[in-house]
Amino acid sequence: MSFFAILLALMLEQARPVSRNNPAHSGLRAWSRWAQQALDAGHMSHGWLAWGLAVLLPTLASAVVFWLLSALHPLLGFAWLVLALYLTLGFRQFSHHFTAIRVALESGDEEGARTALAQWKNADITASSREAFLRQVIDYSVISAHRHVFGVLACFVACAALGLGPAGAVAYRLAEHVSRRWTQAVPGLPEHASNQAARRAWRWIDFVPVRVTALFFAVVGHFEEAIANWRQEGPSADNDQLLLAATAGAMNLRFLNASLSSGLDSPQLVHLAGVVGLVWRSVVFWLVLLALAMIVRLI
Repeated sequence: MSFFAILLALMLEQARPVSRNNPAHSGLRAWSRWAQQALDAGHMSHGWLAWGLAVLLPTLASAVVFWLLSALHPLLGFAWLVLALYLTLGFRQFSHHFTAIRVALESGDEEGARTALAQWKNADITASSREAFLRQVIDYSVISAHRHVFGVLACFVACAALGLGPAGAVAYRLAEHVSRRWTQAVPGLPEHASNQAARRAWRWIDFVPVRVTALFFAVVGHFEEAIANWRQEGPSADNDQLLLAATAGAMNLRFLNASLSSGLDSPQLVHLAGVVGLVWRSVVFWLVLLALAMIVRLI
């Protein structure tokens, strides 16, 4: 069921991308904002309470709805899986930004590409060399692909295997959202307890998914270089940094760590196409593994 739900959700998302202002996303954003404002009174216990209400309550609700619908009819449960994945997977939410940057660079409009990246990141892009700019595009695209696609898939598959329906996908998407929204610093104001809770929870939740994505990138790319970079980062590496290190190796790109640069390439425009290929090969690898798992269960 998970294989077909993922496949159908990806097809629907490609045909009709989810709008950023759709009612489901707007409602959950309002819910998380209310939870932080209503419950964060400054103590860490309040921060965790706000995080639990913002993330865990909708996650539990998605599992309960799945159980109820599946009890009525399996197809209703399947439809709920597809809907939840359609709303939590965001392939087109990052791919169209990446495509706009790539098209601008290919047409020679580097200023337009920098503007597009600034709008995507919602931050100013500091003046930098072309190589540094391309590295920013690759890094941000890879992290976005992980958070919008591969991290969601990893958590969904793990929880679906335990009979929790779409709970994993919902938990991952909400945890990523509050970690991004709640941890935005306000100049002159102290950090809220909920900010610390959201950042810490996100680091725990993304620990395994980011390593699964790094492993998939290594398998479909340059395996030895990716694993070498991974090992160089060490077991206590920051999640995003580990992913970027493995991705650089998988694409045979020079990483920021000088000790890993020998014989590797600097970022070039052609590597943007390499990012697309790496992402799509990883998606296909996910689907193949799920299809094989489904066949094994049927035998």
